[in-house]
Amino acid sequence: MRIEVLVGKDLHRRWHEDLVERLRTIPGADVRVRLVDEPRSAAHRRLQRLLRLERTLHRLQPGGLGRGRLRDSSPPAGSGAHGSRAPDPAPAIVLDLTRSPAPGHWSARYDGRPGEQAAADALRAGRLPVVSVVDAEGAERARGRPGSEVPGLLATALADVGAGTATLLVGAVAGRRFAAPDTGEAGSGGAGGADPERAPRSYTGIAVRRVIGAAVRLAYRIGFRAPHWRVGWRALDEAGDTDALSTGRLSGAGWADVADDGSRFYADPFPFEHGGRTYLFVEDFDHRLGKGVISAARWGPDGPDGPFEVVLRHEVHLSYPFVVEHGGEVWMVPETSAARRIELYRATDFPRGWELHSVLVDDVVASDATPFEHDGRWWMTATVGLGGSLSDSLFLWSAPDLCGPWTAHAGNPVLVDIASARPAGRVESRDGRILRPVQDGRGGYGAAMSVAEITRLDDDAFEQRVVARFAAGTDWPGTRVHTLNAGGGIETIDGSGLAPRWRRARPRA
Repeated sequence: MRIEVLVGKDLHRRWHEDLVERLRTIPGADVRVRLVDEPRSAAHRRLQRLLRLERTLHRLQPGGLGRGRLRDSSPPAGSGAHGSRAPDPAPAIVLDLTRSPAPGHWSARYDGRPGEQAAADALRAGRLPVVSVVDAEGAERARGRPGSEVPGLLATALADVGAGTATLLVGAVAGRRFAAPDTGEAGSGGAGGADPERAPRSYTGIAVRRVIGAAVRLAYRIGFRAPHWRVGWRALDEAGDTDALSTGRLSGAGWADVADDGSRFYADPFPFEHGGRTYLFVEDFDHRLGKGVISAARWGPDGPDGPFEVVLRHEVHLSYPFVVEHGGEVWMVPETSAARRIELYRATDFPRGWELHSVLVDDVVASDATPFEHDGRWWMTATVGLGGSLSDSLFLWSAPDLCGPWTAHAGNPVLVDIASARPAGRVESRDGRILRPVQDGRGGYGAAMSVAEITRLDDDAFEQRVVARFAAGTDWPGTRVHTLNAGGGIETIDGSGLAPRWRRARPRA
């Protein structure tokens, strides 16, 4: 299958190179590049100046927005006369990534408009665009909402949207079926989305805001340790059916904060009942080391029955301590994305002793791996970094047993959506419904979260719909909400916290 990629001769980016390389991994694909003349517009020049300012203020590398190094590889037009070889047949697919795609070409659209400037306009208006891939007949072949952990900077967000666009283009050409991104219509509580009708801010206005914002962030980091997270908890009633996952609300009994010593924070709380007692596992992050470990504390009616104790260390940063009982033993799947694999640990002396049992998935940068059982089979969700955001591309694996062997879903990634892809806690079955907490990163990492109901899960496809949304506010004070879990008679949550540098750290028992 011949595929021709059209990009501007002087306007193509590094993410276009990545797209071409990924297209070449499709079996039977013969990928050529055609560089076309596309003059720089005044808007493009203003965008470039803003990108340079942001990179200077935040010491960023160009990344996916760096100048592309593609070369024209399409054969010249003409006949095979005078001994020259006959021209190659016309390409089956022409991916036209210019700002004015020709009729009969495939294109990527940002909120319905083609070209990088359309993506930049959406970001200037404070929203992440919905990206659609349209084929030669005008039919939509793929749809998603790529995102960024730092959507407030065009230098990061535009690069991440470009990487997500490449994922959707490759999937569309390969014939994959993507689940529909969250439209933002279900639930309530605000999720960090922006008004779709808001006009883009001027480049000058954004530049002024960037300079002021950089000064504010510098002052904040001088006075406070950042980022800093905090864990909240509350007791469930005996029936255990009043948690936020079931009700779709954070209201009800108030949340009590889990104290930290200021030099460290706790995040990603997972309560777990074992032997008639409740334990809380957390990411334990030390600001002085810049690295997380897994800690646990036994829980009582009024909170922890003693200090958190480190139960698992690793060469890399650890977080998201997913704990589950299976086959009469207790297992943990912590996030080890920096090791490029998903690892399974077995408890040898619960809760303090753990040993590496096996590697479930190797050579993958996976965030927040979440196994669960469904219809006699094990499934696992996680978001995987594909050159852009770590939170927008959902991957699935399945296995006959928790210990494996695990097989990747043929449609991976099954969903590209910063608003509903990344896991945010255990997948639970409630009244016959499969509910999974998900992060909504449209307003930035940890800005909000939702509850998604899985409506289809098999070897051919994955589908879900968002049924509730949570944001920080009256029911959960602060500015972020990130993870939600229940177990052992308690419900846990986490979000933003303040850690003044002038506060003396309390000794750790």
